[in-house]
Amino acid sequence: MDKALQTMIDNMPAKTGKSLPEWKSLLKTKSFAKHSEAVNFLKKEHNVTHGFANTIVSLSKEENNTDTDLIENQYQGKEDLRPIYESLVAMVTAFGEDVRVTPKKTEVSIDRKRKFAVIKPATKTRIDLGLKLKGEPTTARLENSGPFGTMCTHRVRITDISQLDDELKAWLKDAYHKAE
Repeated sequence: MDKALQTMIDNMPAKTGKSLPEWKSLLKTKSFAKHSEAVNFLKKEHNVTHGFANTIVSLSKEENNTDTDLIENQYQGKEDLRPIYESLVAMVTAFGEDVRVTPKKTEVSIDRKRKFAVIKPATKTRIDLGLKLKGEPTTARLENSGPFGTMCTHRVRITDISQLDDELKAWLKDAYHKAE
């Protein structure tokens, strides 16, 4: 950590009325979609200057961006979907050591040399699995990509772990091979 940032953190209680851990605890009780919303909250509701507000929000976010935190946040309130997610990851990582699982804020990207699948908890009862399968026709189960846009060509809606069957595994494996 650079000296200026450490000085700012050290001066925080005197300048803002709370220490950094106290501000972090306060922000954890709130839910902001954007960085600027949290900054504005601190400025308007707690009379924190812009510089301190920005620093507090930035340092609070850093702790919530580990892969584990990202997954925990995605499945908060959707805990019943977690076994489906874990099973999908186990299935796809068994294809080869070159599979990379990259959690993001709202989804998990699966790639090799290129992205070939996306796992997204779409609702409290459904995971959407996006697949890149150019040339594959759509079916009742292997739908048009829908909310995934251009990255994926198809989507499979998964509501139960029993749907992680041989057909789904074959689609995933096909997408994996096409991502060479």
